[in-house]
Amino acid sequence: MNKKKTLVVEGGGFRTAFTAGVLDAFMVANYVPFERMIGVSGGALALSYFLSGQYRTYYSAMKHLSKDAHFIKWNRVLSPEGYMDIEYLRKMAQTTFKFDIEKALDAKSSRELWFVATNKKTGEAEFLEPNESTWVDCVIASSTLPFVTKGAHQVEGKVLMDGGWSDPLPVKKAIELGTEDLLIIRTNPRDIELTQSWPDYFASIYYRDNAEFSACFTDNYDRYNHAVRFLNNPPEDISVHQIAPAKYLESSTYSYSKSSVGNDYRYGLDMGMQYLMQIQWKGKNHSEVSVVSEQNLICPS
Repeated sequence: MNKKKTLVVEGGGFRTAFTAGVLDAFMVANYVPFERMIGVSGGALALSYFLSGQYRTYYSAMKHLSKDAHFIKWNRVLSPEGYMDIEYLRKMAQTTFKFDIEKALDAKSSRELWFVATNKKTGEAEFLEPNESTWVDCVIASSTLPFVTKGAHQVEGKVLMDGGWSDPLPVKKAIELGTEDLLIIRTNPRDIELTQSWPDYFASIYYRDNAEFSACFTDNYDRYNHAVRFLNNPPEDISVHQIAPAKYLESSTYSYSKSSVGNDYRYGLDMGMQYLMQIQWKGKNHSEVSVVSEQNLICPS
């Protein structure tokens, strides 16, 4: 296959406010050199608004959700829809923060685009290619968290959930597809490796009757850590660039506020600008791993 410049966007729930800032910086600079894009979970949603060219819209949507009483209701914890109403994203994309799908489709026509989801039957990653009729469904499927939202979403007959459980950092997939020049936007610090979380441990027990699916939760942290090591020590013929926070962001998947979302967004905006300045003035050195650091950085208030 052709060797192409690829953008990979990590998920992370409300941590993707940082991602929104980076992509808004790219949008202002009209920096879209990517021939292939892959988004996971919240990264798929961020990529959607990036492709539609809607500056600050994803950030505005996240601020809205951070204080929207309908999006999270703890009395829905045991209900089929979960305490986070993932279907609310559809309403949001159709009304308050209307997603310009025509512009997104036009941008997609000249590049490859996939959103990562997890097949709930096999536990394997599914790379969804959104079209006019499935775009929002693909985003919802990629972002559907078990025990938190309704837990599964169907796209073209497949029962799917959040892609972060099968391929949280799909960099090796990008390489398999022919990428030699890779940029990944992270929502965790670049050197952080994970241990198995209590939700993952609980889920591996809960779904123990389906060995393949249970393995998603048993092995998730190990898959993530392998990808981190690959990113930090890529093959010599692969150019890897990372835009990652130097420390944990203020928001997390489940813990956030309007203030934390705003601070993470501004941090991402500044990091995105730093990256653009770096490639403008220093040029591209394809023999090195490029990482935007926080040295001498003051995050704007």
